[in-house]
Amino acid sequence: MLRTRVITALLLLAVLLPILYFNYYPAFAVVSALFFAAAIWESSRLFSAGGKSALIWGGAALLLFAAVLYVGSGPNIRLLFALCVAIWCLRFVPSLALGLPALASLGNRLVAGSYAIAIFGCFLAIVVLFHHSPMYLLSVLVIVWAADIGAYFAGKAFGRRKLAPSISPGKSWEGAIGGWLLVLLMLAGFSVTPALADTFPARLLATWGWAGSLAVMTVLVAASVVGDLFESMLKRRAGVKDSSNLLPGHGGVLDRVDALIPVLPLAALLSFWF
Repeated sequence: MLRTRVITALLLLAVLLPILYFNYYPAFAVVSALFFAAAIWESSRLFSAGGKSALIWGGAALLLFAAVLYVGSGPNIRLLFALCVAIWCLRFVPSLALGLPALASLGNRLVAGSYAIAIFGCFLAIVVLFHHSPMYLLSVLVIVWAADIGAYFAGKAFGRRKLAPSISPGKSWEGAIGGWLLVLLMLAGFSVTPALADTFPARLLATWGWAGSLAVMTVLVAASVVGDLFESMLKRRAGVKDSSNLLPGHGGVLDRVDALIPVLPLAALLSFWF
């Protein structure tokens, strides 16, 4: 399994690193559209729209995303990102406590549609942030990665109190706090590194100060945890371990981006203010 994970990771890096290094926007948009279609296909499977329905969802998603990239984001991009934030706050966060509707219900179809909008907002935010600069996009991604890494090691070392035992038994409050502390340490590192002045954490700190940055980073870390838990709840209800096997050793695309889905639209929305 480890060998498979490493080979898959190396292949992905071989595709993505040249695009990021050379800042080649058309190639990045194409790759993002393909990953978006895969994520929508996986999502439809988790909401039990199996077989040809899932493939139709994925194909339609690819066409929609490609069309938006072709015509440009337009003046209402902020409204889309704000809608994604509202969906998470008003629908998905309460679901962690209240549960999900039955698979055959109208409520399930509404949640599926809402999650598709959230995924769309996430991938569109990826492209918007990349358009600012590859380093700017990476600086947002590293917030989620640092929160995840810090949570893993802190949870292993100190984890006692379960964060959401019925959804993801491996997560603990101590792990979540450890991830948050690592993100704050990263923020401090960005603040003293001149070469990173044009990144999300550095611009946030320069505009909103330490108090505002602490609040935003706390919200982003919490959002990443919520995104992870929500996808875990979808997989638990569907009775599957991974969203798919598209990425051997890593599961599916949703398994890699679940924590990013609520974070990136919020980060992109905030970026309009600094």
